[in-house]
Amino acid sequence: MQLRRVSVVGGGPGGLYAARLLKMAQPGCEVVVHEQGTPDTTFGFGVGLAAGTQRNLLAADPDSLRDIVAAGYRHDMQMRVRGQVSSVRNDALIGVARTQLLLVLQDHARRAGVQLRFGERVSGDELDADLVVAADGVSSPTRDRHAEAFGARVTTGEGLYLWAGTDFALPHALFEPVETAAGTFVTHAYPYRHDRSTFLVETDAATLDRAGLTPPEDLPWDADDEASLRHLEGVFADALQGHRLIGNRTRWMRFRTVHADPWHAGRTVLLGDAAHTAHYSIGSGTKLAMEDAIELVAALGRAAALPEALEAYERVRRPAVARLQQVARRSQLWWESFPDRLDVPVDRLMVAYMSRAGNVPLARFAATSPDVVHEALAGYAGAAATDVPADPGQVVDWVLDRPLDTAGLRLPTRRLDPDRSPPVVDADVAGSGDIAGLDCPPGDAWSAAGDEVVRRARTAAAASPAGLLLRGPGDRAAVLDRLDVAERVRCATGLPTLASLPADLADDAAAALVSARLDAVVLADGPAATT
Repeated sequence: MQLRRVSVVGGGPGGLYAARLLKMAQPGCEVVVHEQGTPDTTFGFGVGLAAGTQRNLLAADPDSLRDIVAAGYRHDMQMRVRGQVSSVRNDALIGVARTQLLLVLQDHARRAGVQLRFGERVSGDELDADLVVAADGVSSPTRDRHAEAFGARVTTGEGLYLWAGTDFALPHALFEPVETAAGTFVTHAYPYRHDRSTFLVETDAATLDRAGLTPPEDLPWDADDEASLRHLEGVFADALQGHRLIGNRTRWMRFRTVHADPWHAGRTVLLGDAAHTAHYSIGSGTKLAMEDAIELVAALGRAAALPEALEAYERVRRPAVARLQQVARRSQLWWESFPDRLDVPVDRLMVAYMSRAGNVPLARFAATSPDVVHEALAGYAGAAATDVPADPGQVVDWVLDRPLDTAGLRLPTRRLDPDRSPPVVDADVAGSGDIAGLDCPPGDAWSAAGDEVVRRARTAAAASPAGLLLRGPGDRAAVLDRLDVAERVRCATGLPTLASLPADLADDAAAALVSARLDAVVLADGPAATT
């Protein structure tokens, strides 16, 4: 399909990349990017590009990727908790200044023949174009003007976060909680050039209130929350090594998750954050927008007419985006509850971090970071690191085969054998020495339903059972929910906690055991029991 004119509203990474790819695919089409800001100003600090994203960008446009990588800064990552340190090597992970990324993409767009118009606040409805690509961000005016057509739902997280930067390069990406008299602050920080790092901080509303950092209501839109920046310099003095925190419209926010349905209406199509957002803890905002651009241009090239192309774009992209949004939601909830895990040894906590959303199998992590995983598994089993199998393919069975020896429950392996263990009895009638079974509905572990399971577990614990077993549906999403609820139950009751799940999800079971989410499992050949 040949387009006459395409207007892109929004000059962020997704909009610029879409414009370049469109112009290269259709040289005769006039492609114009309308950006309300100026070329030399941007919100934010650095962005991260993982190996998978780089592979996708390489396939779509190797020239621009070459310059992005050249502008980037490679780094490993480290977790520090109460003086313990766990480090993971990751040569492929790069950070790049958002300003530099935009300059690279602007340059490549111009080279392709794209017209860039800055300082223009436009409405797509007024533009003379065959196609309007709305890449105008999480607060998309285009989407809001057509709210009924796009049916967008926006949900807001419980946790508070603040984006800042600092004027030196951290030696690695850093995940570190710092406990204060007011509560716990957690940083996600990473270098993105030789003299700059992104420094993001998370906390909860109660901690912020106790610290006297209630966000000012009259803060101008372009100002920084200086009181919070100065306070956090003290909290993270060790990590900052005497450097100051830098603001850029820095203030406390709650993350907004956007789900638009559909992504297109008439000649207008949403791209990136305008259509969907994914929590920053999986580093996929830029990735999603640029991969949207790749598929949109491919769909336009395959289709005979615009409606067909936009339907194909959404049909192909929506499942991948939905999967990442689900991963991001689990990651968001894990980070919002992170202070509850600070008693977990740091290497096991690193395994918990990597497996928090069910996206990194334990065996794969063991293959890429054997030192960390061997220490974590040794700590879990009370064994020496040399006792952990060197073959990553053997670690799942090894974890499941370790005995459980607690004050209330002793098992020869972490797989519950009905013939060699206490009986499983419904929690309502379970007594001392029984394993109390509780049904666990699918859904977020920190939802009202999750709260109810924890309440019932506390009630059951009063009868002094040998342990608690959470049962539920066998689909993987429900199982991952159940493992998160199990972690809450284990923490709330102090009792050995078990979960039922299908045998083909043994990797998830092993990761949960090492991560201190639960103590043992019931593995079934078919779907997990619901009664």
